Amino acid sequence: MGDPKKPRRSFDTPAHPWQGERIKAEHELVRIYGLKNKREFWKAQTMLRNLRGQSRELQARLRAGEGQASIETEKLLGKCARMGLLPMDGATLDDVLALNEEKILDRRLQTLVCSKGLANTHKQARQMIVHGHVFMDGRRVTVPGYIVKRGEESSIEYNPTSPFTDDLHPMRNQGDNGHRTAPVAEPEPPVEEKVEEAQPVQEE
Repeated sequence: MGDPKKPRRSFDTPAHPWQGERIKAEHELVRIYGLKNKREFWKAQTMLRNLRGQSRELQARLRAGEGQASIETEKLLGKCARMGLLPMDGATLDDVLALNEEKILDRRLQTLVCSKGLANTHKQARQMIVHGHVFMDGRRVTVPGYIVKRGEESSIEYNPTSPFTDDLHPMRNQGDNGHRTAPVAEPEPPVEEKVEEAQPVQEE
């Protein structure tokens, strides 16, 4: 047990830090999801690794005929379903093994704020959350990496005291799917070309 003032690190770093393909893939996901740094990606990766490890362990225990394993399997699948990672019914331990990092990142509050159209970009969504402009279940949440449960997703909204509640706010999303819509220019009327009639050639 360590010092409570110095909590343990909540993520695992890569075992081989200088792998070009992995570094490139991490940078791409950091850019797509608007993450602050790769630590946030490593947290999602560690969460996924723990879920996969539990699934593999339970599969081995089920093959051995352990009764307690079936109870723990239902709890694990129920947990993943409540997190929105798996469907509510019909999921198996193989579905847990098929999860990837994107599934975890899609459940972050920052990602859902952007996908629900409350922000234009993931960067803006992060700023709005940190500054207290987002409410969930009637309370303010200021952690962009909060994993939103399935039952909480529908309650994500603007803070009632936030200026973003004004439809005319200049930074508020005015388009669909987090993109502003540009005004469509009216088509110009077609230009009628004057065709000169051919003059008859006079014979000399």
